[in-house]
Amino acid sequence: MEGINYIKHLNGVLAQFAKDNRLNPTHISLYIGLFQLWNHNYFVTEFHICREEAMAYAKIGSKSTYHRCIRELSHWNYILYTPSHNPYKGSRIKMFDFGTSTGQAVDRNHTIIGTSNGQALVPINKPIQTFKNNTNGSKRRKIKKKIFQIVETKGQQVPTVPYRDNLRTTEDKDYNEPL
Repeated sequence: MEGINYIKHLNGVLAQFAKDNRLNPTHISLYIGLFQLWNHNYFVTEFHICREEAMAYAKIGSKSTYHRCIRELSHWNYILYTPSHNPYKGSRIKMFDFGTSTGQAVDRNHTIIGTSNGQALVPINKPIQTFKNNTNGSKRRKIKKKIFQIVETKGQQVPTVPYRDNLRTTEDKDYNEPL
């Protein structure tokens, strides 16, 4: 099936689930697991499944529950299930289209203002480093001064290591130059 819209399909099938009183959470979980497998198979018309994999996606622990739910989903026309009875081939599943299309999902209640087909670009506002907003250097000196004051009050002697600013962050740095 070409042109499956992931979101519209899920919205359509979940709306159908809300109307159907026969379904329980296990049916819904199994359908979502099968939908995920269908997605992994690139939304082909029919695909083969492995029971263990489908049960793992649906978080179903019992084989009898799995078989009951998959037969009921097929009987209620949510899927078309064809069992293979061959452990090496896997059963065939055909997923039905629930009101999907190739177009983008648009809410009819909202008006479309200023939309485009291109990707939305977000501007990056990086502040320019100037003397006025260069406060990191003074903060660093204050913190270093406090550390030495704390250590000296405890009566310990700390060797003084000269502070080297190899990256020149305390000065007005020209960011066009390499480090």
